[in-house]
Amino acid sequence: MNHDYLGKDDPYADIRESVQKLCADFPGEYWRQLDAERAYPTSFVQALTDSGFLSVLIPEEYGGAGLGVGAAAAILEEIQKSGGNGGACHAQMYIMGTVLRHGSEEQKQTYLPKIASGELRLQAFGVTEPTSGTDTTRIRTTAVRDGDEYVVNGQKVWTSRIAHSDLMLLLARTTPRDQVEKRHQGMSVFLIDIREAQGKGLTIRPIRAMINHSTTEVFFDDLRIPADSLIGEEGKGFRYILDGMNAERILVAAECIGDARWFIDKASAYAAERQVFGRPIGQNQGIQFPIARAYAQTEAADLMVKRAAHLFEAGVPCGAEANMAKLLASEASWQAADTCLQTHGGFGFAEEYDVERKFRETRLYQVAPISTNLILSYVAEHVLGLPRSY
Repeated sequence: MNHDYLGKDDPYADIRESVQKLCADFPGEYWRQLDAERAYPTSFVQALTDSGFLSVLIPEEYGGAGLGVGAAAAILEEIQKSGGNGGACHAQMYIMGTVLRHGSEEQKQTYLPKIASGELRLQAFGVTEPTSGTDTTRIRTTAVRDGDEYVVNGQKVWTSRIAHSDLMLLLARTTPRDQVEKRHQGMSVFLIDIREAQGKGLTIRPIRAMINHSTTEVFFDDLRIPADSLIGEEGKGFRYILDGMNAERILVAAECIGDARWFIDKASAYAAERQVFGRPIGQNQGIQFPIARAYAQTEAADLMVKRAAHLFEAGVPCGAEANMAKLLASEASWQAADTCLQTHGGFGFAEEYDVERKFRETRLYQVAPISTNLILSYVAEHVLGLPRSY
C-alpha cells in the first residue's frame, strides 16, 4: 500500500528503504519458525548490527551513527511493518544511553565502541521485581559496598534478552528505603558483565510466555562485582533510568505504528481479494469501516510519535508527549490487530497467515514497558494537575 507518510518530505526515506530491503531477507516463514521454537533471531540481529542500524543513537566519536531518536524510530517502525519483531534487539539502541549520559569517560571509551560494532551486546535491563512490579522504589535487590566490590543479592523478573547479552544494566538499592529522605533516592545503576557473573552468583531462568520475547527471571546470590561497575553516583540511579524512559517509550510507540500499518495493509489486501456471497468482503461497510477507523487512529498516533521524537531531539522536556505517544500508538496497533484478525475470520487463527503471531506480539504494549493505566495516571497528575492517585 502506498502511504502518504512515505512521501518526498520524509527525512528518513533512505533509512526506511534500506531497512525494508534488509527485512525482505527475513520473511514470515523465518519469524514463524522462530516463534514455534521459541528461538532468538540471531541472524536477523546480526544483519541489523552489520548494517549499523542498532548503533544509530551512539555518537560518531564512539563508533555509532550519531543520529537522533527519530531515525531509530523509523528503523523500528519499518521492522514491525515488514512483519518482523524489533523487540528482539531494540534495547541495544537505547539502554546504552545510561552509560552515555552518566558513565565516566573511561566507561564510555571501554564499552560504547564495542556496543556500536556489535562486539558487545547490551540488551538486558534488570529493574522489575516480582514483589514490586511497577512500584520501582520498592525494589528489594541490594548492592552493598565491600571494599573495592559490591555484593548483589535479590531477584529480577521479565528481564528480556539477558541470555543473548554480554552486559546488563542493573538497578539495585544501595541505601535502604527507610533511610532516605525521598523514596526514589538510594538506588544505583550498575553495568554487569554477564559472562563473568553467570555461575558466580548470577542465575538465569527462562520464562515461557505468550510471545517469543526471550524473557527470564534473574537471581543474584552474593554476586560480587567490581566497584567500578557503578554508573554515575551512588544513590542517583532512579533519576538515571528515568532519563532513558522517554526514548524507550518513543521507540516502542514507533514499533506499534509499524505493527498497526502491517495489520491494516494485511486486512485491506485480504478484504479486497476474499470472496464471500459472490463479492469481495471489503465491499461491505461492516468490513471497510473498522479498517478505515484503524487507519485514521494510526495516522493520528503517528503524529504524536513524531512530535515526541522532535521534542526529545531538541532536548525539550517531553514526558507527557512520550507517554501519550506510547499510549495512543499501542491502542492503535491493538485496534488494528483486532480488526485484522476479525477480517480474516477463521484464517486469522492459522499460523501461516502470521496474523495470530503479530496479534499476540502487539498485545504486549498495553502492558509493557509501562501499562496504559500508569500513563493515564501520569497525564492526570502531571498534565491536568489532578491529585496523585497512588
